[in-house]
Amino acid sequence: MQDAAEPYIRRRAMRHLEKGRVVIFGGIGAAMGNPLLTTDTAAALRASEINADVLLKGITGDSLCGCAPESNGNAEFEHISYQELAARGISKMDVKAATFCEENRIPC
Repeated sequence: MQDAAEPYIRRRAMRHLEKGRVVIFGGIGAAMGNPLLTTDTAAALRASEINADVLLKGITGDSLCGCAPESNGNAEFEHISYQELAARGISKMDVKAATFCEENRIPC
C-alpha cells in the first residue's frame, strides 16, 4: 500500500486538505486494528477526525437498494435518511457508523 499512498497521519491529511487536495482513505482493513469496530465505523471516525464534508462509501452495485435488485428493479433510493436506513434494516452501512455520522453531522 505504501507504494500507492502514504500512511495516515492526521496532521499530514489536514495539510493536504489545506492545500486544496482531496484525501482518500483506503484499506481501512481490520477496522484500524480494533476488533470492536467495523470498517464503516473506522471510516466514520476518520471522517470526523479531519472534519470531512462528506463520507463516501464504495459498494458493490450501482446504488443503495431496499432489497435484492435482481428481484425488484424499482428498489433503488435516490436519497435516504439515517432514520429510514435503520428502520428498513438496510445493511450496506453499519448502523453504528451511520449513527455516528448522523450525530456528528457528516453526510454519507
